[in-house]
Amino acid sequence: MLRARRDALRAQRKGLGFVKEFVKGQSYLAVVLGLGFAVGVAGGQTSVVLPPVAPEAQQPAASDDQPGLPKGEVIVQTPADAVSPEPMPLVEQTPAAAEAKKPSGPELTDAERSAVFFAAYDLDARLNPALGKLLMRARLTLRNDGSVPLTRVALQVSSTLQWESANELTAAGSKPLELSQHLLDTDTDHTGKVNEAVMVLAEPLAPGKAVVLDTFYSGVIAASAGRLERLGATHGQATGTDWDAITEQATALRGFGDVLWYPVASRQLFLGDGAQLFDAIGAMKLREEAATIRLRLSVEYKGDPPTAAYFCGRRQAFAAHTDNDNAPIATGTGVATAEFAAEPLGFRVPSLFVVVQPERMIAPLPAFEGKVEEGAAKPAPAEAGVSASNAAADVAGASMLAVETDDDGALSALAASAKDAAPLLQDWLGPQPLSALTIVDHAGQPFEDGPLLVGPAAVLGTSSASQALVHSLTHAWVQTGQPWMDEGLAQFFAMLWTEREKGREAATAQLSEMIQPLSIAEPAIENWGAKEASAPGGELVGQVVGQPLIAATSELYYRRKAAAVWWMLRGIVGDEALEAALQAWRVQPLSKASAEDQARAFEGLLERSGKKNAVNPIDLRWFFNDWVLHDRGLPDLSISDVTPRVLPAGQGHSVGYLVAVTVKNDGAAAVEVPVTIRSATFSTTSRLRVAGFASATARVIVESPPGEVLVNDGEAPEVRTSYHKVTVEAAKAPL
Repeated sequence: MLRARRDALRAQRKGLGFVKEFVKGQSYLAVVLGLGFAVGVAGGQTSVVLPPVAPEAQQPAASDDQPGLPKGEVIVQTPADAVSPEPMPLVEQTPAAAEAKKPSGPELTDAERSAVFFAAYDLDARLNPALGKLLMRARLTLRNDGSVPLTRVALQVSSTLQWESANELTAAGSKPLELSQHLLDTDTDHTGKVNEAVMVLAEPLAPGKAVVLDTFYSGVIAASAGRLERLGATHGQATGTDWDAITEQATALRGFGDVLWYPVASRQLFLGDGAQLFDAIGAMKLREEAATIRLRLSVEYKGDPPTAAYFCGRRQAFAAHTDNDNAPIATGTGVATAEFAAEPLGFRVPSLFVVVQPERMIAPLPAFEGKVEEGAAKPAPAEAGVSASNAAADVAGASMLAVETDDDGALSALAASAKDAAPLLQDWLGPQPLSALTIVDHAGQPFEDGPLLVGPAAVLGTSSASQALVHSLTHAWVQTGQPWMDEGLAQFFAMLWTEREKGREAATAQLSEMIQPLSIAEPAIENWGAKEASAPGGELVGQVVGQPLIAATSELYYRRKAAAVWWMLRGIVGDEALEAALQAWRVQPLSKASAEDQARAFEGLLERSGKKNAVNPIDLRWFFNDWVLHDRGLPDLSISDVTPRVLPAGQGHSVGYLVAVTVKNDGAAAVEVPVTIRSATFSTTSRLRVAGFASATARVIVESPPGEVLVNDGEAPEVRTSYHKVTVEAAKAPL
C-alpha cells in the first residue's frame, strides 16, 4: 500500500519529464539571480533545463568495427621511439588528419576507464592569452582501483587539445609509451567531445598499485556551444552557460563537466540522459578529495602583466618577468609566473581563473554589537583568497569583499548589500569572517568555489540578489571542508535571510520548494528489518541506503537536504545552542579525521552547547544516525487521532482540556516536529519525536476548547507534504 502510494507520487512528478532530472544539479545562485535557461552549479557542476531531445540525438552511435569506442576517431598516433620528454614550443597548430591507426588490442571499456584513480596531479601550465592557447606538462600519479591488471590507461582532455607525448617514470628512469588518440563523444567537456589518449604501459599495473606518467599536450581553449546547441539551445544561451575560455580579457577554466583543461579518466556521459553527468561530477569530487594537486603557472603577456591567479579557490599573486626592461610598458612583453604548492584537492574539481586587474577591497565589516559565545576563538583576518589556516592575526574592520571588476558603478551597491547581510552572519557565526569573499566579475552563469564567486557583479549588488550574496558570504565565514556543512549552511543562511525579511512562513515555503525534488530522488524504504534488526545506538541494520550527508555526491543532498537538516537542528536545540556550536566549530583547524568522526564530534559539541544544554546535554544521536550518517529516506507523517478530554476545575485552576495528538510515521527516518494546538483565543506549541515506522502521542494541557491541531509547519521535509492540520470537531472522541 505504502509502496504503491509512493510509486504513484513519483509517477505523477515524472510528468515533468526531462526537467525533473536536472533539478538535482541546479545552482542556487543561478536560480536566484535568474540568469537564463541553463544553470551553472557552484563547485564546477553545470545543469541545463531544455526540452526533451530524441534519444538518437543524444546517444552517440558506436562505430561498426570498434563498438567499445563510440564515434572514436584516431587523429594522431605518436610512435614510441618518437616521444619527446620535453614540452614543445607553443605554436599555431592545425587539426590532425583523421586517417590514423586505431588503438590495437581489445576494445576499451568503461571498466578500464573508471579503474584509473588520480592520486596526485603535478601540473605545469603555460598560457598564451593572445592566441587562447594552453601548453601543459602533467605528471600524474595513477592508481589501479579496478579488480584486474591494467595494460593501458585512457586519459581525456578537451577535444581542442592535442596529446604530444607520454612517458612512464620509474626508479630506473623515463620510458616513452606508445600513445594513440581519438575523439570521443561525451558531455564532460563543453565541446561535446574529448580527445582520449590510450597509453600502453610498460608493465601491467596490478590492482592497488600506482604508476607515474609524464604527459604533454597543447591547443586552444575557446568558449564552445557544441554540446548545448546539439540539445536545442541557441548559440547565445549555450555560450552564456559554457563560457570557459582562454582570452586576452580573461582566463576562466572550471573543470570536469565544463572543460577538460587537465587530464581525467571517465566513461561517456551525456546531458539529457538523466542526472548521470551531475552524479558523476559529485562522485569524482568525493573520490578525489584527498588527492594532492600542484600547479606551476606561466602566462605570456603584452603590456601590463596579470595580477593574480585563483586555482582551486586559492589565490597567488603573479611575479612578472619582462623580456626587455627598456621597452615601453604598453608594448612590452614578458611572462608572469605563480606557483601553488601541493595540497589536497578537497571536494571540488580543479579550476583556474586569471585576474587581470587588482581586486578592490570593499565593504568594511560593520561594528559588531552582539556577543561572542564564551570559548569561541577569534578568526583569521579577512583577506582575498586567504584561508583560515594561512592567516595570522585578527584585524578589526577588515573588508568583506575583494572585487575584480571594471564596472565601478557595481561597487557601491555590492558594498551596501554586503553591509546589510553582515549582521545576520555576525550574530550567528561571530564578528568576523575567515576570509574575504572574492567576486570576479563575469557575465556568464555563476560559479562558486568556497569564498570565490565568479558572476555578474552588477546583478549581485541588486536587492533581488541579497539572498544569493548571503549564500556566498557564508562561505567567507564557514570553511570546514565538509560539503554538507559548508554548502548546507550557505543554503540555511539564505533561508534565515528570507525569514528575517519576509517571515517564517516565507522561509518554510522556500524550504519546501527547495526540498520537493528530494521526495522523488529518495528511495522508498519499506518496513523490512525495522523491528527485528535493531543495533546499538538506534541504528537499523540493512537500512543504509541513498546518499548519507557525510558521503553525498549530489548537491540535492549535500546542499538541499543538508539545509533542511540545519533547519531541523535549529528547531530541536534552539538558536542559542546552534549559534554557540557553530561559532566554536568554524574556527577549529581543518581536521584530518574521517567525515563520520567529524560529524560525531560536532554532534557532541551541539549536545552540550547553550546554557541549558551545558547542564543537561540533549540527545542527538538518533538524529545524526538517521539524517547525517545514514540516509533513511524521508519521514511520512499523518495525524491518526486527536482526543480532547475535559479536566474539571480544581483548587487554583479553572476548567482545562487535555488534548492527546497521535502521529504516525510511515517512513524510516525518525523526526521531531512542532505540534501546535489552536483555539479562537490562544495557540500553544510543543514538540514530538516520532521514530521510523512508529507512532507517538503528544499530550498537551490547554485552558480553552481547542479548535485545530497542526503537526509540522514545514520545518521537516516529508515524502508527501510537510504540513498536517485537522479540526478538533472532526476528532473521533468529542468533549
